[in-house]
Amino acid sequence: MTQTSARWAMTTIRAAAKQALRIVFVTAALPLLAGCLTVEPQPLWTFDLPSAYRAAPKGAAAQAAPPRPGWWRSFRSSELTRLMEDAEADNFDIAVAVARIIQADAQAQVAGAPLLPVVDLNASASRSQSSLATGTGDVVGGRRQRQLFSASLTASYEIDFWGKNRAALAAAQGTAVAARFNRDVVRLSTLASVANAYLQVLAAQDRLRIARENVASATRILGVIRERLKVGTVSDLDIAQQESLLATQKASIPQLEQTRQQTITVLAVLIGRPPESVDIRGGSMGRVAIPRVTPGLPSELLIQRPDIQLAEANLASASANVYAARAAFFPSIQLTAEGGYQSAALKTLFTPQAAFYSVAAGLTQPIFDGYRLQGQLKLQRGLEHELLETYRKSVVSAFSDVESALIAVRQTAERERLLRDAVASSRRAFDLSETRLREGTIDLVTLLNAQQTLFQNQDALSQARLLRLQAIVSLYQALGGGWEPHIESRRHAR
Repeated sequence: MTQTSARWAMTTIRAAAKQALRIVFVTAALPLLAGCLTVEPQPLWTFDLPSAYRAAPKGAAAQAAPPRPGWWRSFRSSELTRLMEDAEADNFDIAVAVARIIQADAQAQVAGAPLLPVVDLNASASRSQSSLATGTGDVVGGRRQRQLFSASLTASYEIDFWGKNRAALAAAQGTAVAARFNRDVVRLSTLASVANAYLQVLAAQDRLRIARENVASATRILGVIRERLKVGTVSDLDIAQQESLLATQKASIPQLEQTRQQTITVLAVLIGRPPESVDIRGGSMGRVAIPRVTPGLPSELLIQRPDIQLAEANLASASANVYAARAAFFPSIQLTAEGGYQSAALKTLFTPQAAFYSVAAGLTQPIFDGYRLQGQLKLQRGLEHELLETYRKSVVSAFSDVESALIAVRQTAERERLLRDAVASSRRAFDLSETRLREGTIDLVTLLNAQQTLFQNQDALSQARLLRLQAIVSLYQALGGGWEPHIESRRHAR
């Protein structure tokens, strides 16, 4: 194709397209401008935000600060940090959420395609042969051959005069944004689950250690009682009672060991590994630091909690879908054009006289479709209202989660302190009882009560420590994890 002929063809197509566009707007679009689609403003929902968290410790407002990224490092456990990093890299749920982001981005790309013209290249070559025959079928002449070569471009474009396609793109983009916030929700939930599972492993190890120490103590006491039996100062009943206490302590060990092993299995799934390859050294909850969490302003939750951001993105996508459903009531304006060359001889295919073109413009106005469009609009409005209420609930729930976590942090700390005092007192009582047993100046019933009280208080203290650490994890989760304050301030500025 020569440059002159190509310019001539393109000029002809553009001129025809402009003329068709004028015809469409003059005959159809202009009379409808009075009823052009307008976007109703979305209601602005305001919330009565408190100036500070009610359950926050006194003086916390002056020290308020949002948690930093990598909040789990506040526990000062290198093993927990390693598990968190493994979960971020290999957790299956996080990987699924990332795959959904890819799908949502692809859907947004598909939704944006109608905003651009569709151009196709068509090329064909054909050759046919016919015979010259009489009415009876006898051939009286030679054969006739015909060949045809064609090359053309076909373009079509829908004028998005009412914004239907732009609204569909906005809805798809909102879904893509929501997919990213959903990944953040999954990530935060997964990391909190990893932290809780690791702490449960440590608690099981502590309780196992306590149970074994109690078995050793009960065994030692049983030996003393048997020595006293030889001299006739105790009875077989005293031996049986101590043996019963010893057997009860031994019976608690398999259950604790089962809890430890099963929790490690759960932890292995969270970090994406087979249970056989996971070895948790752990140690003791006493080696885990107690982080001091000072929540920032309550309003920061609105831009930090990923579940709130997810609800907001879903609401924005639903609003765009309502706009697209309303735009479907208005005419659809379609332009099509085809231009190229057609010739019976290949050597003359790209000559000016072989050029052809066609331009068409169409307008489609829905008249009656069995109320399908009305149903679609009602459906999208209902979904928008549902997501609006979901968004409002997520905001209120966020404040409730933080308040509940703060209450749990305070009360579990107080419970741990009281149980620590109880363990110290029961330990002293047990030591005194054992000493007097050796001296032969104590009733064995008192000794048994002292043993049982000490064993129960030790186990309760271990569980209280676990609940306190898990309450701190819940507080981090309620606050949306950790984030950089200066990044959020820039978001506020926008």
